[in-house]
Amino acid sequence: MTEARVLEAYGARADEYVELFGSLEQLDEADRQLIADWSDGLTEGLILDAGCGPGVWTAYLAGRGREVEGIDLTPEFIAHACRRYPSVRFRVASLAQTGLPDGAVSGVLSWYSLIHTPPSELAGQFAEFRRILAPGGGICLGFFEGEARQPFAHAITTAYYWSVDALSEILEDAGFRVTHVERRQEPGRRPHAAITAFRR
Repeated sequence: MTEARVLEAYGARADEYVELFGSLEQLDEADRQLIADWSDGLTEGLILDAGCGPGVWTAYLAGRGREVEGIDLTPEFIAHACRRYPSVRFRVASLAQTGLPDGAVSGVLSWYSLIHTPPSELAGQFAEFRRILAPGGGICLGFFEGEARQPFAHAITTAYYWSVDALSEILEDAGFRVTHVERRQEPGRRPHAAITAFRR
């Protein structure tokens, strides 16, 4: 799945996506608590919301007093985020090339933003996150749990399931230490999972 295809797919349905997921009240309380606890455990410094979409989580972290920047490949999302949260930093950028210097951030939030990344490219993406993280910096991932590397027909474009074990192994190989795992299953919805890890 090329970035161009993801950009086209989300750009075409950006308004619909914002309608469904564009406010904090539409997001699960358990996720809010997880992200709050994770961010509270980071050192001072910039947090990158990588794949920020309409900017809800970026604004949430900013509201908790964190220095934060949101990046997304989709200009329509960034335009919406800038309008709705004018005091928060957003810019269009690829997750594979964040444009940040080595060791520039204390944390990377990647909340369902890697679900469209082909499995063969995931290790390279984690290498970019590790590059921009300061030593001891943390990462928080949200994803759909299932048979690792199995594609499925996501509402926007092709996405991939990951098991906690398989994703944890890739993170460990990329130089991270997994510290926390959560799983959630809701009736009629795909299983969700989250992993937090720190740069070794």
